[in-house]
Amino acid sequence: MKVKTGTQVNSMGFSYKSSFQDALSALKREGRYRVFADILRECGAFPKAGLHAGDAAYIDNKGQPITVWCSNDYLNMGQHPKVLAAMHEAVDAVGAGSGGTRNISGTTHYHVELERELADLHGKDAALLFTSGFVSNDATLATLSKVLPGLIIFSDELNHASMIEGIRHGGAVKYVFRHNDMAHLEELLAAANPAAPKLIAFESVYSMEGEFSPTAAICDLAEKYGALTYIDEVHGVGLYGPRGAGVAGRDGTMHRIDIVEGTLAKAFGVMGGYIAASAEMVDCIRSFAPGFIFTTSLAPVIAAGTLASIRHLKSSDVEREKLAERAASLKARFADAGLPVMDSPSHIVPLMVGDAALCKSVSDSLLKDHGIYVQPINYPTVPRGTERLRFTPSPAHSNAMMDALVEALVEVWDAHKIARAA
Repeated sequence: MKVKTGTQVNSMGFSYKSSFQDALSALKREGRYRVFADILRECGAFPKAGLHAGDAAYIDNKGQPITVWCSNDYLNMGQHPKVLAAMHEAVDAVGAGSGGTRNISGTTHYHVELERELADLHGKDAALLFTSGFVSNDATLATLSKVLPGLIIFSDELNHASMIEGIRHGGAVKYVFRHNDMAHLEELLAAANPAAPKLIAFESVYSMEGEFSPTAAICDLAEKYGALTYIDEVHGVGLYGPRGAGVAGRDGTMHRIDIVEGTLAKAFGVMGGYIAASAEMVDCIRSFAPGFIFTTSLAPVIAAGTLASIRHLKSSDVEREKLAERAASLKARFADAGLPVMDSPSHIVPLMVGDAALCKSVSDSLLKDHGIYVQPINYPTVPRGTERLRFTPSPAHSNAMMDALVEALVEVWDAHKIARAA
């Protein structure tokens, strides 16, 4: 059966198809074309997974399951018995979907409870759920620019694409300060109109470098120049601070942060995004943000699973402590093997490659020949010339898995003639 795909050439002779092909060809020439690995995790066996090709599963070169080294389910909470039990109970109780936007029929008691739990986690008046961390950043930052006329936003140069998009969509005046450079940030703040509303937007953990932001210094500048603070805790929440409140919680600066943005899809192991702030701030975003108003709400089963995850991590440090130990162990193994591990104080372990095509080739070899799955990180996620492999060890990655990873990396590194330290 032939599938009709619509007009490929318009009446003036413009070829849409060739334009799409040219754009994709350029990506492939640069080595930046993204290929998704079709994997199937086995519940209870993470980080092992099946790799599918057609109808065949478990197809690395030895016919064994692959080992996943690039999951953002940092604490393996997506596999936790409490989370799974809560989700089973919710789907049996209320069914699958939410049934609509929050304004129509998509607000359930699961959503209300989860927002209360998140507000409590961060010590804020209120919280608001979104369908993803990307949407929460985009919708909130864009809406703040509309609600605060004349807003000036000061954005760290390494902020996530979702923050950049939200700032762009809002149309506010934007100044970009050099990464974690407080002198440059103060220079920009001092030069701005003192009477204008201001907002400093930054991340707590920069996920491609694994660096922390200086939250106290940023709060000092915000207070000095009358600016709001907006922290993206996506890679920090659940992982740092008392009860997993994030880096600002660890630093003792949470009470000085005006808006906390986070995700439910990484340390909490499920899906969704949120903000936590004052009651008035949250109510404004709830009332004016199109990205919230016109989007079907999270399924109740997702809210239920996240509730169980947050409540567990508020009272358990076991997962956080194990993650920190595993990350330190992997960094030490990489350094001992002469592999170019980037200096990272967090749980993220990047290896520098520095070339897009080479980075993809290394990743392909690891998967095909060694059953090790780690995706290449290329432009635009990182600047050209800084392409890397980004490893995320978890509490479930054993010493034997780490030893096998290092052995495979050394073999692939040498086969690709990439230099290693002596």
